[in-house]
Amino acid sequence: MTKLTEKHSKKRKIVSSRHLASSEGWQLSEFEYGLIIAFNGFSRWMNKCMAAAGTPDLSSLEILVLHNINHREKHKRLSDITFLLNIEDSHIVNYALKKLQKAGLIEGEKRGKEMFYSTTQDGFDLCDRYRDIREQCLLDSLKHLDRSNEELSDVASALRTLSGLYDQASRAASSL
Repeated sequence: MTKLTEKHSKKRKIVSSRHLASSEGWQLSEFEYGLIIAFNGFSRWMNKCMAAAGTPDLSSLEILVLHNINHREKHKRLSDITFLLNIEDSHIVNYALKKLQKAGLIEGEKRGKEMFYSTTQDGFDLCDRYRDIREQCLLDSLKHLDRSNEELSDVASALRTLSGLYDQASRAASSL
């Protein structure tokens, strides 16, 4: 047995649900648990960072939608936002858009039958404050990890690939 195999076999299994961690493939349940706690930690981070930027009453989804609209300062349609954020339920994104408009952070412009959204100056400024706080609180901490930027990029690529597998599996489950 190689040292790597030996270390791997002695590794404690930290899984999301024991009943989902069969003897074969328990690593997927371990990954899912990591995804669950990372998602919740990321959501909590977004809320705290946005509160520190001066807007404490936005949900995680609203924050994601605001940043997506602000991205590259391009006008976005509802379908663009749901596609890029991989959100199936357009109604929850539409609700977020209405709340962001009411808060004066985005504005909509009707073109033909479609509405195109962009950030207002207040929304742009809020995203800038969020970025500054992110750099101060998160990026400085990231420097202390023993990981390179390339490794972080590789993890991001793996997550995007795995999201495709989950999408495919959800389609398969829908056909059962």
